[in-house]
Amino acid sequence: MKPRLIAIMLLLMQVSISYAQEAPLRTKHFNLENKLAIQGYDPVAYFKQNNAVEGSKEYATYYQGATYYFSSAANKEEFKKNPAQYEPQYGGWCAYAMGSTGKKVEIDPKTFKVTNGKLYLFYNKYFNNTLPKWNKEEAGLKNKADINWEQIIKK
Repeated sequence: MKPRLIAIMLLLMQVSISYAQEAPLRTKHFNLENKLAIQGYDPVAYFKQNNAVEGSKEYATYYQGATYYFSSAANKEEFKKNPAQYEPQYGGWCAYAMGSTGKKVEIDPKTFKVTNGKLYLFYNKYFNNTLPKWNKEEAGLKNKADINWEQIIKK
């Protein structure tokens, strides 16, 4: 075989191996119920409509261990162009909890914030909405959450 063809085949094998290893890590650490992300809410709608919109099985797609639902075929196609752009931060766990305690805490998919092209989700139950707390200390909590999440996904 020609050296260039061998190099391309090796690169494809490396990408396949990386993908195969990443999916189990994601399903282990991401906030998924039966491999469903964001409790079935449409990740693209948060960005395009600035609203939490329930998705449908009709417009489902699978990405690296997670199933995402969408409210339209257009949103599904938009996601498929660049999935990482639309995925929630910290594996879909509460951003505030990730920053304040480093714990994986459930979210209310209707309580969210899009900042600098990133989706953050928050816990909001029993008179405890963590979004206002995040807003008060966003820069510090985000830095801590980034560090805490890196530690979690290394395990």
